[in-house]
Amino acid sequence: MTLLILLTAMLVLLAIRVPVAHAMLLPCLLYVFFSDDITLGVAVQRTVAGVNSFPLLAVPLFVMTGYLTNAAGLADRMLRMLLCFFGRVPGNLAYVNVSSSVLFSWMSGAAIADAAGLGAVLIPAMRKQGYDTRFSVGLTGASSMIGPIMPPSIPAIIYAVTAGVSIGGLFFAGVIPALVLAAALMVHAYMHVRRHPLPPNEAEARENWLWVVLAAAPVLLTPVIILGGILGGVFTPTEAAAAAVMYMLFLGVCYRTLTLQKLYQVLLDTCATTGMIMLIVAAASLFGWVIAREQGPQMAADALLQLTDNPYIFLILVNVFLLLVGMLLEPTAALLICVPVLLPVASHFQIDPLHLGVVMILNLVIGLITPPVGLVLYVLSSVTGINLKVVMQGMVPFLFPLMFTLAVVTFVPAVSLWFPRWLGL
Repeated sequence: MTLLILLTAMLVLLAIRVPVAHAMLLPCLLYVFFSDDITLGVAVQRTVAGVNSFPLLAVPLFVMTGYLTNAAGLADRMLRMLLCFFGRVPGNLAYVNVSSSVLFSWMSGAAIADAAGLGAVLIPAMRKQGYDTRFSVGLTGASSMIGPIMPPSIPAIIYAVTAGVSIGGLFFAGVIPALVLAAALMVHAYMHVRRHPLPPNEAEARENWLWVVLAAAPVLLTPVIILGGILGGVFTPTEAAAAAVMYMLFLGVCYRTLTLQKLYQVLLDTCATTGMIMLIVAAASLFGWVIAREQGPQMAADALLQLTDNPYIFLILVNVFLLLVGMLLEPTAALLICVPVLLPVASHFQIDPLHLGVVMILNLVIGLITPPVGLVLYVLSSVTGINLKVVMQGMVPFLFPLMFTLAVVTFVPAVSLWFPRWLGL
């Protein structure tokens, strides 16, 4: 009964638009206040312990890497290269949209940064070239889902810390699923372009491709530094994040595109985003501890085991549950609450923690483009000035390639596990 009251209180607070961290923290504080054997000091200790983690230092550093990529104009160099490659292809901007999200994801790890940075440039360009507004925002929002799956992924860091698995292993487990999603979006874009043909942008095709590639080459070395350093044992993921920040600063100074004013804004944006994430982590740590104290994971495990003894049915139930959770909670908060509940049951069904991690992350990031939370929806509406209703309508057709990717990742574990196993992780 206590657990039910806590969950109901959190959902009510979320329904009345209370911030996620506060919606988790307030019921826990009431629980502590009415408990006879728990002091406020214990609650504070549990809250602080949630963010007292060395791997979590990678989160603000990867966030800053993404902001630096935009502020220093490095993302523009990648866009010019892709526009040059796809310049003579009909519907080139649709393919550039997906490809730029793949490249940008290697440096950001956050869907919101992708949607804000690339959406502000690509959506106006696509509309100017004649693309339907709904298709433009839908493709941009759906392709931004690649960021949280492809390494360096911020949700992957949160899951790995919570589940006690290798961050590097989970990073590489997300590579093939992210490429499957990119391929599915490319096919969807191709079908749209066939039905609504548009002329290629010949001006971009006439650019000297060699100079464009050389201009973008230093930026493209960023994933080599991050993933090569982790795989080669040179860096931990946190150290790789710090190296990526320093490299972005170095490129910004060399290209003379990063001014002190821009750097100041990058630091402000990084602090704001990191503060939001870490406040959720701290509140979710206390909330998770209260749920564990009330034996919530054991009750959930017993309920799931009574429903089925088939691992595939279990995964279907997990998908349905997480898609609903993703509509209400941000991925960070949802992972911190759900991983301690679902991981023991998955272990009973002999489901690999890396496979479960990719499935959970993909489910929850889909919630970023579904109301009522849908942070990517609000970001796209804000940076483009397009009505939120139009943004939501444009996102509906792209749920099909996302659900297809989710089905492939869920029922074909090798899609997630082959690459890290091949690397020996």
